[in-house]
Amino acid sequence: MKKIEAIIKPFKLDEVKDALNEAGIQGMTVTEVKGFGRQKGHVELYRGAEYDISFIPKVKLETVVSDSMADKVVALIEAKARTGKIGDGKIFVYTLEDVIRIRTGERGEAAI
Repeated sequence: MKKIEAIIKPFKLDEVKDALNEAGIQGMTVTEVKGFGRQKGHVELYRGAEYDISFIPKVKLETVVSDSMADKVVALIEAKARTGKIGDGKIFVYTLEDVIRIRTGERGEAAI
């Protein structure tokens, strides 16, 4: 099993979520986060004053999938989240040792 974590631009979330739902992904966790990468933030102009915005608002999407679905899910996220501009985000893939569904006690892929 793989845990896929993607940091994407907030306005791309619905597009990514819809594509994952169509692919059969049943569960995901979404968190509003702030951060920066190579772009190191940006400067905004508000009422004539410049403000240095160090942390850019992003969305972190997390889902757990079977090994056979991991490449497909990564490709979908990559295609739907891409704008071609700096700050599109990152995708991280982790190997999971075990998953337990608390309600039923199911383990492994049955718990996904």
